[in-house]
Amino acid sequence: MPALKYSRQREAVRHFLMTRRDHPTAETVYTCLREEFPNISLGTVYRNLTLLAELGEIQKISSDGGAEHFDGDLSPHQHFICSRCHRIYDIRIDGIDSLMEKARNASPGEVETCRVNFYGVCEQCTSKDSA
Repeated sequence: MPALKYSRQREAVRHFLMTRRDHPTAETVYTCLREEFPNISLGTVYRNLTLLAELGEIQKISSDGGAEHFDGDLSPHQHFICSRCHRIYDIRIDGIDSLMEKARNASPGEVETCRVNFYGVCEQCTSKDSA
């Protein structure tokens, strides 16, 4: 793939995600970046998010029934996805390395990486039930 031409908007999208821990949707990225780039379009944000995910500079997280979310944190971690509100939380679990080793031993090919998502009901949604 040829080297990409520098884009202020793409760099702003990437930087925005690096400063967040809440896994925003494309619409949230768009809304926040419009303050700095009033003429940016939602299509431009989507294209840049897709490109950054393809390049491995960010993660795209799909939640069942919800919009795609994006994560600028590339350090090894897992996600908890609330099945009610679709909010996504970072979690870090010891022992994933042993799971990777088991997958490598059981796989008919070469396992390079894994992404683990856990699903359930978050604390906020649970507390709404008991209120």
